[in-house]
Amino acid sequence: GEEHYNCISALHKSMRGSDENASLYWLARMLEGGEDPLYVARRLVRFASEDIGLADPLALTQAVAAYQGCHFIGMPECEVILAQCVVYFARAPKSIEVYKAYGNVKECLRMHTGPLPPVPLHLRNASTRLMKNLGYGKGYKYNPMYKEPVEQDYLPEELKGVDFFKERKT
Repeated sequence: GEEHYNCISALHKSMRGSDENASLYWLARMLEGGEDPLYVARRLVRFASEDIGLADPLALTQAVAAYQGCHFIGMPECEVILAQCVVYFARAPKSIEVYKAYGNVKECLRMHTGPLPPVPLHLRNASTRLMKNLGYGKGYKYNPMYKEPVEQDYLPEELKGVDFFKERKT
């Protein structure tokens, strides 16, 4: 019932608040109450990217490993795997940078009126002779061939200068 959602919310907020003690309590309360450990593990996968993100990119690896471990061995043995992951997440630095930036991109797409801008020709793959003759791929700079990053636009002209990490495009 509702307590299922209350407990997972408390677990998330405890990890988000870096309270390892409370995080373990809410995890144990869920598992000892019969919660499916794979449900908890799936939520931890989401938490790894949503709340920790690039502050600790290994968090996602930890979460996926915890999910796989739970899938392989099940309860009660997998409880310590989840406990380790929960404590790792509570102790981890947090960043919502990617979460917010992706939200800005989604907002930009939702608010756009009319057809979406076309993919710039230099970014298109020229897989046929006709496409090559139409200019697909023309002028594209293949970065690995250069010692330094190259100057090149990767967004459509209509979005030139937009930085989804800093602003909302409407």
